[in-house]
Amino acid sequence: MAQAVEEWYKQMPVITRSYLTAAVVTTIGCSLDIISPYHLYLNPILVVKQYQFWRLVTNFLYFRKMDLDFLFHMFFLARYCKLLEENSFRGRTADFLYMLLFGATVLTGIVLLGGMIPYLSESFAKIIFLSNSLTFMMVYVWSKQNPFIHMSFLGLFTFTAAYLPWVLLGFSVLVGASAWVDLLGMIAGHAYYFLEDVYPRMTGRRPLKTPSFIKALFADDTVVVARPANVRFAPPPAEELHQD
Repeated sequence: MAQAVEEWYKQMPVITRSYLTAAVVTTIGCSLDIISPYHLYLNPILVVKQYQFWRLVTNFLYFRKMDLDFLFHMFFLARYCKLLEENSFRGRTADFLYMLLFGATVLTGIVLLGGMIPYLSESFAKIIFLSNSLTFMMVYVWSKQNPFIHMSFLGLFTFTAAYLPWVLLGFSVLVGASAWVDLLGMIAGHAYYFLEDVYPRMTGRRPLKTPSFIKALFADDTVVVARPANVRFAPPPAEELHQD
């Protein structure tokens, strides 16, 4: 059993493995009182005035207390982060990291701006950890890129992957969780999907180009599709037809 888990862990792509490891270590560390969540949560005042810039990162690593909800989010993090990195972003590790950075930036910006809106500031002030929202963003992006895959929710009913974010949002509301967390993830996910997939098809321009310094961090292997020898993809020339 232990060997199977070790093999599963080693086979994870680098970004998924790194993020999952950081999230589990951080959450366990907080549960054992080795790390204080008060040093991790998003606090704009401490970031700006006391230069505690690490909070811009650590608030994405803590998934609250270790309970069923934690296991639920670890499953979605491991599954959909891995599916995206291995399939949609195969051979494009830098682009995948840039997607996560884009999502984290959008989520942070929404929370900061929302805290300035009079009637919404109280709700946004309660959002001090964005780890669940970033996980939900990955689920949303995956569902947009794989909309026709058939899925089942707890064996109760089936649906296509395009509706997965809405099914999970409804489940969160039913169990009494905050809908804001999932909605923020959907907003960030849709922003990425629109700018990366929809807008380039409409205009021919791609605004989300991965910076060269991020690409320099990774030596991605080019994905090559081998073509068998002597396979024609067009009719042979007319003279070949009359050689016999």
